Amino acid sequence: MDVIGLLVSLVSGAVGGNAAGAAMKDKSLGMLGNSVSGILGGGLGAAILSLLGLGAPQAAAGAAGAGTFDIASLVSSVAGGGVGGAVLMAIIGAIKSAMAAKRV
Repeated sequence: MDVIGLLVSLVSGAVGGNAAGAAMKDKSLGMLGNSVSGILGGGLGAAILSLLGLGAPQAAAGAAGAGTFDIASLVSSVAGGGVGGAVLMAIIGAIKSAMAAKRV
């Protein structure tokens, strides 16, 4: 994964985390919490997709297209980052809600 793909995944993770927080008001961590958990989830989502071979395609070293970033890479980074960010935010929000319920 190149730097541009990673940045796109992190930004889309933050957007995915905030979208999930808006959709699940009871699990929301606030704007900053949703963004941070989304960024972490976006990075993890992109890394997992890359390990599974489903992430952004890597150009062969020394090839004429090495270092390029095409539309398939962009879509893959946005999808992996957004979904990863939303999932991690939902997991952290559920843990936070469960811990708050035990205190009462």
